[in-house]
Amino acid sequence: MSETTDVLIERDGPYTTVTMNRPRRRNALSRTFLLQLTDAFTEIAGTDARGVILAADGPVFSAGHDFADMAGASHADVRDLLRVCTTLMQTIQSVPQVVIARVHGLATAAGCQLVASCDLAVAAESAAFAAPGGKGGWFCHTPLVAISRNVGRKRAAEMALTGDTIDAATAADWGLINYAVPDDDLGKATLALLQRATQGSPRSKALGKQAMYAQLDRPESDAYAYSVEVMAASSQTPEAQEGMRAFLDKRRPEWPA
Repeated sequence: MSETTDVLIERDGPYTTVTMNRPRRRNALSRTFLLQLTDAFTEIAGTDARGVILAADGPVFSAGHDFADMAGASHADVRDLLRVCTTLMQTIQSVPQVVIARVHGLATAAGCQLVASCDLAVAAESAAFAAPGGKGGWFCHTPLVAISRNVGRKRAAEMALTGDTIDAATAADWGLINYAVPDDDLGKATLALLQRATQGSPRSKALGKQAMYAQLDRPESDAYAYSVEVMAASSQTPEAQEGMRAFLDKRRPEWPA
């Protein structure tokens, strides 16, 4: 295990766990913390890890932005901090590994955005999620970007406008997370989903993840045009050809190194 201030990185076989280790601040996303998390994911992207688990220490997954960074800050400073946060969210989606959030406790505001930005998410039944800005004086504009792309317009509007907290079962029903599981099963269920999601060729998976995000927000005709080109080109890779031959030969594939 290596430690970079408030971020713990631990490799276990094909998987790496990134643990937010700032419980004294409810894992609030200060500028320094955001940069450390971005550095951790950037570092892992260059390794042969197959998947990444994003976890947290303490009773709260993440309370969102650290207002100590923002109270009294200038327009330019807040804009820059929000861009630093956006870079973390985009980095999580750009790394070649499958990233899964293992959520316990409360994930609120930018903490909820963090969950929504991961490829997959499993939460304990006791977990809860919120975009609380609608109750106060600072609306959750940037968290809503990720949240709305998971739950759809009406449910995103409900979360953002009411600021209400939703439980894990509701979050699963709405599509914010994949599963809500008994608290004691959280680790096991997260690992099981990650194992299923990292089967197959790592290079094919990395390209697939990249293309999935690239087409999601395009109009349907553009998404098909883009995906046709990517899928046609990737059919020529050694991984694709090996998968086809293995299927035809009725044998297990041997992925190129």
